[in-house]
Amino acid sequence: MDFFERSIRLLGAIVWGPHMLILLLGVGLYLTIRLRFVQLRRFGLSFRLLLGHKDYGESAKERKGDISPYQALAASLAAVIGNGNIAGVCTAIAMGGPGAVFWMWLAAFFGMATKVAEAVLGQKFKKTAPDGTVVGGPMYYITEGLGLPWLAGIFAFFMGCKPLFSTTSIQSNSVALVLKTQLGIEPWITGLGLAVLTWMVIIGGIKTIAKVAEFISPVMVFLYIFGALITIIIFYHKIPHAFSLIFVGAFNPTALTGGVAGMTIRNAIRYGFSRGAYSNEAGTGTAAVFHASAQTSEPVRQGLIAALDVFVDTLVICTLTALAVLVTGVWDKGFTSTEMTAAAFNTALPQIGGLIVAASSFLFGYSSLIAVTYYGEISFSYLLGSWIKRPFRWIFCVVIFIGASLKVEEAWSIGDVFNGMMASTNLIGLIGLAGLAAFSVKSYLKKIDSQKTAKSSSNIL
Repeated sequence: MDFFERSIRLLGAIVWGPHMLILLLGVGLYLTIRLRFVQLRRFGLSFRLLLGHKDYGESAKERKGDISPYQALAASLAAVIGNGNIAGVCTAIAMGGPGAVFWMWLAAFFGMATKVAEAVLGQKFKKTAPDGTVVGGPMYYITEGLGLPWLAGIFAFFMGCKPLFSTTSIQSNSVALVLKTQLGIEPWITGLGLAVLTWMVIIGGIKTIAKVAEFISPVMVFLYIFGALITIIIFYHKIPHAFSLIFVGAFNPTALTGGVAGMTIRNAIRYGFSRGAYSNEAGTGTAAVFHASAQTSEPVRQGLIAALDVFVDTLVICTLTALAVLVTGVWDKGFTSTEMTAAAFNTALPQIGGLIVAASSFLFGYSSLIAVTYYGEISFSYLLGSWIKRPFRWIFCVVIFIGASLKVEEAWSIGDVFNGMMASTNLIGLIGLAGLAAFSVKSYLKKIDSQKTAKSSSNIL
C-alpha cells in the first residue's frame, strides 16, 4: 500500500468517523420523527403516485420541469444503482464483516425519510436556469432557504468533484474487472467503450439521460434480481445462517467462525454506513438534483416517490447481493469487489452466473455514469456558469477511460471522502429546513386524506 492510498484511507476514516455516523443516523432519525415515519406509513402511496394513481389537483400547466416524475426516479435510480450494489456491498463485507449489512439496512430505513426531505426541498427551491433548463438541489435550498451561499458553494464543489474523480473510476474499474475475469477483455478496451457510450448519451443533457435511464433501469434491475434470487434459492438452506452472520457480526463480530482480520463493530458500522451512503446516496443531496427536474407542482408527491430510491437500491438489491455472497460462503475466501459477487453467482450457476454479473456490472456502471454526469455539471454550473457543461462532459469521459486501469481501492476511498463532505454540508441544510419539509408533508397528506374521505362519503350517498 503506497503513501497516497494510505493517506486517502486515513482521510476517509476521519471523515467517516463517529461524528459522521452520528450525524447521518441522527438526521435520518430526526427527519423520520418530524415526518411521522412517512416512509413506513405511506409506503404504498409512494408506489401509487409513481404509477400515476392520482394527480391530487395538479394541472399540467403548473408542472414546471424537464422530465416526468417517473423519469426523475429512473434517472436517480440509474445514479444510485451502480457497482456500489455489487462491488460496494462486497467491499463492505470484506472490510467490515457481514455485520456491515445490518448497519447498511439501518441507515437505509432512516435514509428513506432523508430522501423525502431532500426531494421536497429540491422541488420547493428549484429554478429555471438561463439556458431554459430547470435546476435544483442542496446548493439552491441552502442559499435560498438558509441564506448561506458560502456553504452552498462548498457543497457544490464536492458534489461536482465526486462524480468526476470517484464515480468515473469506481464504475469503469468495477466493470473492467469483471469483464477481464469473466470474458478476458482488457481494461483499456472496457474503459474506451464505456467512455464512448457515455458520451453518446450525456451530450444530449438531462432529457436524453432520462430517456435512456427510463429504458435501462428496469432491465438491469430485473436481470440482477433474477440472478441473485436463483443463487439464494439454490442455497436456501443457508439463509438462516446468512442472517445469523449479519446480526451476530453487527454486535459481536469476534464470535464469527474464522476470526477474519478487521471484523470489529467499529469497522462493521463504518463500512456499513459509508458504503450504504455511497450506494443509495441518502443524505448526500444528489436526489434533490434529479427530483427537482421532475414535472410536478406538488413537491411532496415527488418526495414520496424519491423514498423508493433507497428502498430499491439498498433494501432490495444490496440485500440480495449480501445474501448471495453469504449463503454461498465466498465472503471470506479472499475475494473483493465484483469478483466476490461473480464467485457467488458462479457457485450456484457455473459460468452463467458470472456472465449475469458481468452484464449487470456493465449496465449498472453505464447507467450510473450517464446519470451522475448530470449532477456533476449542475454543481459546476452553479459555481462557474452554464458554459462549463460541455467541457465537463468531455473531461468526464476521458476520466472514465483512465479510471478503468486504476486501483479501485483508491477510488472507493476518494468517494468516501467526497460523499462525507457532501453529506456534512447537506445535512446542515436539512436540519435547518426540516420544519418546512415537515409542514409540506403534513399539509399534502392532510389534503389527500380529506379527498379520500370526501370520495368515500359521496360513494355512500
